[in-house]
Amino acid sequence: MKTHWSHWLAHLAATLAMFLFAAALGGCGWLGIGGDRDETLKWDADKLYSEARLELNNGAWKRSRELYQKLESRYPFGRHAQQALMEIAYTYYKEGESAQSIQACDRFIRQYPNHPNVDYMYYLKGLASFNEELGFLGRFMGQDISERDAKAAREAFDAFKDLITRYPDSKYTPDARARMIYLANSQGQAEVNIARYYFTRKAYLAAIQRAQTVVRDFQQTPATEEALSIIARSYEALQMKDLQADAERVLALNFPQSKYLSARR
Repeated sequence: MKTHWSHWLAHLAATLAMFLFAAALGGCGWLGIGGDRDETLKWDADKLYSEARLELNNGAWKRSRELYQKLESRYPFGRHAQQALMEIAYTYYKEGESAQSIQACDRFIRQYPNHPNVDYMYYLKGLASFNEELGFLGRFMGQDISERDAKAAREAFDAFKDLITRYPDSKYTPDARARMIYLANSQGQAEVNIARYYFTRKAYLAAIQRAQTVVRDFQQTPATEEALSIIARSYEALQMKDLQADAERVLALNFPQSKYLSARR
């Protein structure tokens, strides 16, 4: 009798375990993370796309991205998948998540190199890097980007350069070119700021080296004028008269009205 009772309890336990397991599997179909109902489960691709677009138009970046991500994962070969990835990159950009936006842009460029709108993804990648260069404090406190690390500026510059090289007739090219000029000017100014700092510390060789970087790599930027002046004054401090004269000659030739020349007369 005791054995029969033990077998019955074991059978009951096994039955309950199977029931709970089946319920858990069934629950996956209608419960989301945390037990919330996933209302999108039965949505088709068109429904997901239209709802994601609606959220996007309303500026609900996170919610829109979640729907686009569901769309891309559930229908990776559908007609909306490519647009979904583009919008995922855009929503990250709008939220200031530069690294994630850049990653999404790179993924799109790798997967769809011949897409008719791939030029936009190069442009968006540049914009995301451009925003990263400005940074949180820069956007809200008006910080000059020439005072920040130039890594993001170089990445933004390269992304815009890829765009105008590959797609010179793109509608995004004029703005990309203008941003490249701004970035080059900022990078040149960053280098001359460092050169000026070294000069004030009487580290003249270091000042010359950084100023020469401006003359070599950013010679079309306004920072070149001061860079030449720093080179001339540094050679003067080092009592290297011939090199000082050469730097002053180049300065006078390229900037005949330079304030740095008038200050030395």
